[in-house]
Amino acid sequence: MAGSSEKAADSGRGVVIGDDWPGYDLKLFTYPQHYYGDLEFVLIPHGIIINRIEKLAKDIMKDIGNSDVMVLCVLKGGYKFCADLVEQLKNISRNSDRFVSMKVDFIRLKSYRDDQSIEEMQIIGSDDLSALSGKNVLIVEDVVGTGKTMKALHSSIEKCKPNMVKVASLLVKRAPRSDGFRPDYAGFEIPDLFVVGYALGYNEYFRDLNHICVISEQGKEKYRV
Repeated sequence: MAGSSEKAADSGRGVVIGDDWPGYDLKLFTYPQHYYGDLEFVLIPHGIIINRIEKLAKDIMKDIGNSDVMVLCVLKGGYKFCADLVEQLKNISRNSDRFVSMKVDFIRLKSYRDDQSIEEMQIIGSDDLSALSGKNVLIVEDVVGTGKTMKALHSSIEKCKPNMVKVASLLVKRAPRSDGFRPDYAGFEIPDLFVVGYALGYNEYFRDLNHICVISEQGKEKYRV
């Protein structure tokens, strides 16, 4: 990605995509034909996502040292990010002189209806977090928007007295209603846009899209519930 809208990455914000970044023309990429007309543009191509995840994995491994880790994947939008991140972490562990044991568990949260954030975080998967007591926990999330959902989950996990809690989020939105929560590891900081693809969905659609794209008004209306 290139252009005046982009700034250098830093450890706290990730790759910063400016508000004036026009994105990439959809004609430059392949994507499922059934979504033609439903997208505005490609915000982050798949290859750039994967490369950024590789760097995040290196940063995480540098920080955790030889500690065993319980990876808590937030479904559904976080499953591809989590799978690719864990694979990169395992590759680093396999090719180094220190073995880091990683176990993966899953939790499902609901914080959106259509394209609107709802007030209360809903845990609709397993809500038994007691197994995280004494563990080094890495929460893997797809998007941090206002931060309310992740802050609530972080607080719930802290009550179980883990040894450590870190948060890795692929995306951080510059949301006007943000409460200031920042993940420990951020892939990309993006404008306050509703994005889909790379397992990020809109009413369960677009999860099969490899790139991260901005949904069009036609797409919102077509798949609205």
